[in-house]
Amino acid sequence: MAKMKFEDLIIREDDNYIVINKPAFISTLADRNDSVNILVMARAYHEGAQVCHRLDKETTGALVIAKNPDAYRHMSIQFENREVRKIYHAVSDGIHDFNNKEVDRSILKLGNGTVRIDHKGKEAKTIFNTLKAYSAHTLIECMPVTGRMHQIRVHLSSIGAPITGDEMYGGKSLYLSSIKRKYNLKKWTEEQPLIKRLALHAHSLTFKLLNHEELTIEAPYPKDFRVLTEQLEKNS
Repeated sequence: MAKMKFEDLIIREDDNYIVINKPAFISTLADRNDSVNILVMARAYHEGAQVCHRLDKETTGALVIAKNPDAYRHMSIQFENREVRKIYHAVSDGIHDFNNKEVDRSILKLGNGTVRIDHKGKEAKTIFNTLKAYSAHTLIECMPVTGRMHQIRVHLSSIGAPITGDEMYGGKSLYLSSIKRKYNLKKWTEEQPLIKRLALHAHSLTFKLLNHEELTIEAPYPKDFRVLTEQLEKNS
């Protein structure tokens, strides 16, 4: 990860903003276990860069970085006013038929780095739509209205659709042998999961530039998420 070039992550750049396709297994901000994070990489590329929001360490996808204080302030106000439209894609365990399914359940942050559904917590709302149902999994569009920690993960888990690979909230690892009829594992080889993280990707962001022009940016699936959906499609 340290050898990864920040330039290779950029989807769009102008005088005020950089939008990147964040890779998995790298923190957005400082993490005690990492010497490198997105903020450090961004500031090495552009002095004074400031990350406008966060994605979980394992989550991939669209992330906005401001290049100057005015741009950061402009984006912060949009997030605060819930004017940024965020769309995530997730693969969940089980078959689910969601049509603008609204989950409005408060989330309480715990001291161990996780969260739980709790009426004592902060307001949290997410809307879910089924994009594709496979044999035993579902590709889901997730639209968070609020931006709480682990919101999509715990909301999906609370309605019986935990994200594949998200063991923290009830998801299970997915192996090719479990979906492919004729699968021969090489002798003395330990089978690896199709995706070695939770299957969650920040697919797109819609926000306004400083000139008030509305912009939608889509982040292509990373290789592991693409392979996962292709195998599910192929073996359904």
